[in-house]
Amino acid sequence: MTLPDPRTAGRLLEGLALETPEREAVVFGAERLTYRALWDRACDFAKGMLRLGIGRGDHVAILMSNRPEWLVASFGCALVGAPLVAISTWARRLEIEYILRQSDAVTLIVMRRFLSVDYLELLAGLCPEIGAAAPGALGSARFPRLREVIMLGPAEAKGIRRFEDVEALGREVGEARLREAASRVDPRDILYILYTSGTTAAPKGVMLAHYGCIENGFNIGERQHLGPTDRLWLAVPLFWSFGSANATIALMGHGGTIVLQERFDPEEAIGLISAERCTVYYGMPNMALAMLQEPLWGTLDTSSLRTGLTIGTPEELEMTMHELGVREVCNVYGATETYGNTSVTDAHDPPEIRCTTQGRSLPGMTVKFVDPESRKPLPRGEAGEICVKGYVTPGYYNAPELNAQAFDGEGYFITGDLGFVDEDGRIRFRGRLKDMIKSGGINISPLEVEEYLVAHPKVLQAFVVGVPDPAKGEVPLAVIELRPGHTATAVEIRAFCREGVSSYKIPAYVVFRKGPDLPRTATGKVQKTRLREEMTALMEQGGLGAGEEGQG
Repeated sequence: MTLPDPRTAGRLLEGLALETPEREAVVFGAERLTYRALWDRACDFAKGMLRLGIGRGDHVAILMSNRPEWLVASFGCALVGAPLVAISTWARRLEIEYILRQSDAVTLIVMRRFLSVDYLELLAGLCPEIGAAAPGALGSARFPRLREVIMLGPAEAKGIRRFEDVEALGREVGEARLREAASRVDPRDILYILYTSGTTAAPKGVMLAHYGCIENGFNIGERQHLGPTDRLWLAVPLFWSFGSANATIALMGHGGTIVLQERFDPEEAIGLISAERCTVYYGMPNMALAMLQEPLWGTLDTSSLRTGLTIGTPEELEMTMHELGVREVCNVYGATETYGNTSVTDAHDPPEIRCTTQGRSLPGMTVKFVDPESRKPLPRGEAGEICVKGYVTPGYYNAPELNAQAFDGEGYFITGDLGFVDEDGRIRFRGRLKDMIKSGGINISPLEVEEYLVAHPKVLQAFVVGVPDPAKGEVPLAVIELRPGHTATAVEIRAFCREGVSSYKIPAYVVFRKGPDLPRTATGKVQKTRLREEMTALMEQGGLGAGEEGQG
């Protein structure tokens, strides 16, 4: 079977299966799938979906950890033109209920259980009809569009099909039927709907088309200088755009191998990287730090690591380069709405550039920086709101009001981020616009102050937020995590700031906290909103003292 357009996910996998059928595509524990085997399973699953009446335009939700079946289902759905609605395994009952209903999913692919969550029990509460209805005819009162539930693992309810049974159904369907269905998939069709939190109370379904994922993903891989011998360590979740729309496509666009870790565990990660000779690292600073603090670190050979993607302060980039050993790691800027990345540094850029900038725009991306109030474009070197055109989402699913707010009159996506482009054409991210501190009428970038603070030899991490002030409206407050074994005082930190930043940027308050005590998202990022709320409450209670002492 030969598909007509190379800019679809199905065509990408088919080409790899034809050109390099015996190369490893996916490694998961003892399970190893070649590109031919992954293609065969994806085709079987796709034909099984057709047999169940699921085709182009039907939304298929998936709730599963990092497993080969996630990729089998993803490419199977791509072959028939069914957008994949990725649900986070961190989501709980209310979020799952909202996404299933808001996405108009006709099918849910779900694992039997993951960690402490029993998904069969959860589903029985949301959709009790699965206990009595025939498969394919749920008739759910809560989810009227949902017809099928496909489960990885034992299907202990009448209305559920097993994942392997769908593949078996597909093997009874002729290739001609799949060829005809696949030929109708257009590169502009939606490949993924990825739900992301943001400024709204409810998650937003970001639609991503085949062509944008394929082309932008390839360009991301080019910046990393990926090739067919590269092996990607993938512990970031596939339901996250960093995993599905970025890492997977960037790596497969260059014919490499994906080494899946079901969930991040630092000890297991070190063992996988060493045993599988992984060359590509996709991770956050908290993941790098966790591996470096793991007793196993340094006892196994992880020198195969070469490149990959991360974000963070210059110090965090240096940690990933020099301590973790990902010497050609790339710094990035982007969002789910911009197909993962808008700009990426080149793996061969000098370390200083990769630590301090987010690189040049990717091919096909146009970026402008505008005054947040007047909306007028700003010249190079002047910070403003980042707006992106090119490979950007066609919009949020079933959310016309959000879409009206998300794009300007020229079709640029309004990111809500602050940054500027330097004289060399490289983007420099300065933080979220909503995190900006306005003190006495002057704008202060928290990221700028944080980057200065972590240059202090005793400071491991720093987070700056604005807290209310009767005279200036708000003033900066710094929450500091010290390096192990060190002590410092607020007076000492403020004195350090007086040496290098403008007086209005010096934190009015300094609070010391241990890393585990900081409020974090499920992905490990510190939640600035909650941190601001906690610090404001502490200040109102009189709990902020200029001489506070911290110990690492």
